[in-house]
Amino acid sequence: MEIKKDILWRVYLCFLGVVALSLFVVGKAFYIQQVQGAYWKSLSDSLHLEYRALDADRGTIYSEDGSMLSTSIPFFDIHIDFLADGLREKDGKRFKENIDSLSIGLNGLFKDQPAAAYKKQLESGYRKRDRYFLLKKKISFEQYQALRKLPLVRQGRNKSGFIIEDMEKRLTPFELLANRTIGLSRSYVDGNKQVVTQNVGLEKTYDSLLKGISGKRLVRRISGGAFVPVEGSEIEPENGKDIVTTLDVNIQDITQTALMRMMIDNEALEGCAIVMEVATGKIKAIANLGKMPDGSYFENDNYALKTSEPGSTIKLVTVMSVLEDKYATISDMVNIDDGTWILKGRRIQDAERSPKSVMTIKECFEHSSNVAMAKLAYNYYNSNPGKFYQHYETLGLTSRTGIDLNEEFRPTVKNPKRKDWHLQTLPSMGFGYEVMLSPLQLLTVYNAVANNGKLMKPYLVNSIEKDGNILRGFEPQVKNEKICSPATLKQLQECLRAVCIDGTAKTVFKDAAYTVAGKTGTAKVNDGNFKYNDGVYQSSFVGYFPADKPVYTCIVVIKNKPHAVRHFGGAVAAPVFREIADKLYAERKEDQPEYIAVRATDSNSYRWSGYAEEVKSIMKKMNVSYQDSSNKDQWSYIYNNNYTPALKALAVSDDIIPDLKGMGLKDALYLLENMKLKVEVKGNGRIVNQSPASGATFSKGQTVTLELN
Repeated sequence: MEIKKDILWRVYLCFLGVVALSLFVVGKAFYIQQVQGAYWKSLSDSLHLEYRALDADRGTIYSEDGSMLSTSIPFFDIHIDFLADGLREKDGKRFKENIDSLSIGLNGLFKDQPAAAYKKQLESGYRKRDRYFLLKKKISFEQYQALRKLPLVRQGRNKSGFIIEDMEKRLTPFELLANRTIGLSRSYVDGNKQVVTQNVGLEKTYDSLLKGISGKRLVRRISGGAFVPVEGSEIEPENGKDIVTTLDVNIQDITQTALMRMMIDNEALEGCAIVMEVATGKIKAIANLGKMPDGSYFENDNYALKTSEPGSTIKLVTVMSVLEDKYATISDMVNIDDGTWILKGRRIQDAERSPKSVMTIKECFEHSSNVAMAKLAYNYYNSNPGKFYQHYETLGLTSRTGIDLNEEFRPTVKNPKRKDWHLQTLPSMGFGYEVMLSPLQLLTVYNAVANNGKLMKPYLVNSIEKDGNILRGFEPQVKNEKICSPATLKQLQECLRAVCIDGTAKTVFKDAAYTVAGKTGTAKVNDGNFKYNDGVYQSSFVGYFPADKPVYTCIVVIKNKPHAVRHFGGAVAAPVFREIADKLYAERKEDQPEYIAVRATDSNSYRWSGYAEEVKSIMKKMNVSYQDSSNKDQWSYIYNNNYTPALKALAVSDDIIPDLKGMGLKDALYLLENMKLKVEVKGNGRIVNQSPASGATFSKGQTVTLELN
């Protein structure tokens, strides 16, 4: 009996324990669901939802005449959520009714596989209940617009399940032209799987303005680790601002072509050429070319901003110092003997034998005597070298120019107070050694001489704009109103003209239709890669034209291959300057007295082409009535029909070249590059001619040449 009571007591106790535990579990579940429910739901969402950055459209970089130098073209990835309510309701009735027509439409749009293959793909994704099925990657804007009109897709995301993700690709329509100065905007994934953007040039300097402000997009994690955008949850980005540069596409093309021709002809290692507008300091062209391992040339570095020993082009500073301090005039004589001077055991020698042993300072300058310039610097400033250094400061040569490019090198001009100043520093500086300057820094000095002594700050950007409205404009800046006295300036200008008439550049400019003032330079290279005795020379020429009424200043600097037969500045750099100057002078008809301007006759004939909806939008905003026979085509052109604008469909096919006349470059690039064609552009404005002609057949990779007006 006692044993039975003991067993019953234990059973009751266990039963009560189970009841108590059950009540606790039920109570806890109720508490979690009713009291803490909101907290746990939000925690669950945080594991499946997250915000991701939504990139803004990057701004466009334009030339001064409105040509696009760097722009972004949108591309799209297309996914499908096969669990979308609209696709699944009524046992997938909507999907089944539209799959055939959708497959035919996809085949007609992309032409990469039969409609039956598309149908099989879609059915497979539907069966697998794929929530992030990849249909197409990187389709063009034109294809995206056509896709939105296909069956099922046009019913919207909730009913079709189609998910559109947009991205952009950065393009430079003029390719090599000013490529390094405009800069690159390249993205890559680093070791930590983070997207890193690397820029140079203007793309880097103005990156914060160009890239805009990113938005946000809420995405949901689904099976397989993929993330699907949550519709209606986007915080729209603020698109980037546009940059309008001072560059002129035509001048840039002329400059780069002339430099390229000499680089190839002389098998040079690297070179640059810059054209500056005298009165303003605007950079109109800046070309940089380096020799690649395969022997081709590319804008791989901004040599215009890198420093080197300038050689004889610095002799202008030496002569200016002596004249300004009134130690001499250009008619004073200098004894150069046989072109050799021994100073404290060091031999200083002229590169070429001068015609006389005793010459005026002007003659020494025009024949580029190293001995004469070394003597002027040493004899007049040895007792007070700080005075010589002050002239470099006056000319802005001891600091960066401040141009709109972050990678500008700092010049190296020895200060007499430095420990590395020694006995030979002054004479070396006199003819272009022991000082490191960039081509751009030298150009600003010569530009000041052309500009009647006014030293201008060089700049590359005219304005920052948003939707065509100027947010900030940049005006010419004067760094120094007067680099020297009028008397000194007049003598300097006379010396520079003499170089091109009777001196080291006389052969190059002897038959020019305009006057030139400038200076040749030849320097042995000692830059870490090469030593002085390696036989590598840097050739240069810097000057302005027309000399009597300067419009442009230009510098050409070329580093030649070792032991190049042609290496003097007058034989390598000056011909490039001449080619640039010839073409620019020929185009500036106002500089030619025989030219009489004729007003262009008016014409009622016109043709503009573009995306139909954009053309219609422009006409509507301008309150211009027009005849519309475009039949809802995507591309159209507008022309004059009995004094009334008429809109007509533009035939665009995947197997023939379209008629691009009257179209802007950006629209033409959309069409041609999506047809896998290469594009070569000449001029700026709207397209007036094309080759091959419209209607011609083509093969992928073929080049289409566009001539703009």
